[in-house]
Formats: sequence, structure tokens, C-alpha cells
Amino acid sequence: MEKLSGLSHLFMTIFLHNISSFMVSPAITDVTMAALCPGKDECSLAIYLTGFQQAIIGLGTLVMMPLVGNLSDKYGRKALLSVPMGLAIIPLATLAYSRSKYFFYAYYVLRTLTAMVCEGSVHCLALAYVADSVPEGLRASAFGILSGIGSSAFVCGTLSTRFLSTASTFQVSASVAIVALVYMRVFLQDSIVDGNLSTPILSSGKRKVDAIGNSSKKVQIFKTMPSLEDMLCLLKSSVTLSRAAVVAFFINLSEHGLNSSLMYYLKARFHFNKNQFADLMVISGIAGTISQLLLMPILAPALGEARLLSIGLFFTCAHTFLYSIAWSFWVPYAAAMLSILFVFSQPCMRTIVSKQVGTSEQGKAQGCISGIGSFANVVSPLVFSPLTALFLSESAPFHFPGFSIMCAGLASMIALIQSTMIRVAPPISNERTSNGNYVDA
Repeated sequence: MEKLSGLSHLFMTIFLHNISSFMVSPAITDVTMAALCPGKDECSLAIYLTGFQQAIIGLGTLVMMPLVGNLSDKYGRKALLSVPMGLAIIPLATLAYSRSKYFFYAYYVLRTLTAMVCEGSVHCLALAYVADSVPEGLRASAFGILSGIGSSAFVCGTLSTRFLSTASTFQVSASVAIVALVYMRVFLQDSIVDGNLSTPILSSGKRKVDAIGNSSKKVQIFKTMPSLEDMLCLLKSSVTLSRAAVVAFFINLSEHGLNSSLMYYLKARFHFNKNQFADLMVISGIAGTISQLLLMPILAPALGEARLLSIGLFFTCAHTFLYSIAWSFWVPYAAAMLSILFVFSQPCMRTIVSKQVGTSEQGKAQGCISGIGSFANVVSPLVFSPLTALFLSESAPFHFPGFSIMCAGLASMIALIQSTMIRVAPPISNERTSNGNYVDA
């Protein structure tokens, strides 16, 4: 437990950053609708603009996540954390000043540009930081606690939104984001990253090129950007990693599909507003926090990450399908309670990935998986935004307002089926990493 207590400043940093991010989640749908379609509960323009923004952000993070992870292996997690945490303040400050139509469009552009770097970067770097600091046997519990910290921030952020006006929500959110950045810079100690450690998954031929006298700064910076071949080599190094990548894609496809559709669906179907969204998120967050902080540290050692991953995905399917067929306003609240079991999937998947690579490659591996999630974020709006807009409109081919959410549930079912095929290979030890001898699972 000493190792986990040493992560207290990281946990506080993530807690503050996530509070700032999650505070705006219940309010942003109302702000978007008020700016684009005042007085309406259904707005195709808002759905399409949100989907377009997701796709552009996904394209950016698809490139940036592996790069950020790889840079953090070389220059440290703390240095890289400063970039997304600083950029995230800018769009929040814009809506804190005004939520009129033109300021909303300014926010939309700024949010799109900054999120191409920020979206997922803080979580990815936090995972790599934990993997640097915690032995392999404790990582499942540590990742579960990190996710639990995120869930508790989710509860605190969304609960505070419930009692704040829309204007105050964005002002407080921007202030907390600034406090998170300052706290991180002052108190967080960088994890130990040895820049001399090699990355054996990459081909030795490419490594030798840098040693033959062409080791200029330009070449080194260029080599920091992992190529597609590098990422494929990483995934092919283990069957377990390859299957985890497939699971990661469909988990994220399902989550992004649900998140992009759910609030517009609930607003059109049951006339939900900021307060109801906040209530729903608080229920989900409390259930997830209890699960990740109390249940996962007990269940992960007893059942193993692979089995717990499948359990989490089974309840993800049930949770999503229940939303899609909601027949009364109370059904979404019942579906949110299933968070107590479906939140296992992400930390379990990340734990499986972390155990397949060595110490010097944690940032690269987590960045690769985050990049796959970003690719899912590109695909998701292309599929789910048109479906959501169509089935919430009067021109739907048949009456099923939750059809797009049902499709998101099918994506999580594919992830569930794939997860049952994962057989966790023995962890990659530091000695094996430095020698470059990988054993296929």
C-alpha cells in the first residue's frame, strides 16, 4: 500500500482535472440547443455538429495519443501533462464569459482544436505514471483506484452542476482547471523514466540508423513520432495485445456512440434538462466509484483481469440495451445503476495491456490503445450521429427513438465476445524488456 499512497498527488491532480471536465457535461447539451435551436427539444443541427466535432477530435487524438505517450517515455509524464491541462482551460473560459450564439461558436472551434491534444491525454499519461510507480501485481488495483478517483470526480462535478446556474458552472469549471494545473506543477513529482532504455519492440534496423552518425536532433524528434509500422509491431508482439486492441476499439465505439446519442435522445424522448442529466450522472458516478474503489481491488485478484473484463462488458451490454428501450422516465435511472458492474471493463483492459510490455514502453502501449480509442471516436459519429438524427425525427423509417443506442449495445456485445478469447500471457519483466526477448501469447 506504500506504493499506492505515493500516488496521492497524481490522484489529486486527476480528481481536480476531472471535476473541471465533468462539471460542464450536464450543461453543454442545453447550451448547444439554446444557441442553435432555441426553444426546441429536438435539433438535427446540434446532433450533426456534435458528431462532426467528435470525428475531428478523434482524428487529432488518433495521431496525438501515441505521440504523447511516446514523448512521455522520453521526457517524463509531468512535462507532458502540462500541455493538455493548460489547453483545456481556454474553451472553458470562453463559455464562462458568455454563452451567446457567437461565443458558442468560438467555444466550438476552440474546444475542437484543443481537444485534439487534450482528449484522453491526461488519462493516458496518468495510466503510464501509475505503471511506472506500481509493481505488476498491484496494477489492477491501482488502475481501479485511478478509475474510482475519476468516478468520484464525476460525482462531485455533476452534483455541483445540479446546484449551480449555467453561467456559474462554466466559471467554476475554468477556475478548478487552473487550480488543477497549478497543483500538478507544484506538488507532483515526475515518475522515473530512463531515457537510455531501448524500446525492443521496434525493429533493430531502425535503431541502428540513429547510431551510425545521423543522430541529429531533427532525426531524434522525427523518431519520437511512432510510425504505423511501429504500432503494428507493438500489437503483433503478443496475441493478447492484439485481442485487447480489438476489445478497446469496440468498447470505445460503444461508449462514444452512447455518449453522443444519449442526452439528445433523453431530451427528445422525456424532455430532460441540465438538472435531470446531472441526477443521472450522479447516480452512475456514485455506483462506479463504489465499484472501483471497493469491489475491484477485491475482485481483480480473485477473478483475474480477463474474467472481470468480460463481466464488465456483459453489464455494459445490458446497460446500453436498457437505455435504448426506455419506456418511462425512470428507466434511465435504473440503467445508470448498472455502472456498479460495467465500469470494470476499461481498467481491466488497461491492466492487461500494461502487463504485456516493459517499463520503458508503458507510455507507448497506453498511447497506442488510446489511439485505437480515438479511431473509434472518428468512426462513431459517422455511424451514430445520422442514426440518432434520423430516428429522433418525424421521418424515421419506423418508430424506435433508441435505435442508435441499440446499435451501440451491439458494438459492446462484439467486444464481449472478443474478450472471452483473451488469455493473459505472463507479464513482460524488465529484464526481458531490456534483452528484447518477447514471448507470444
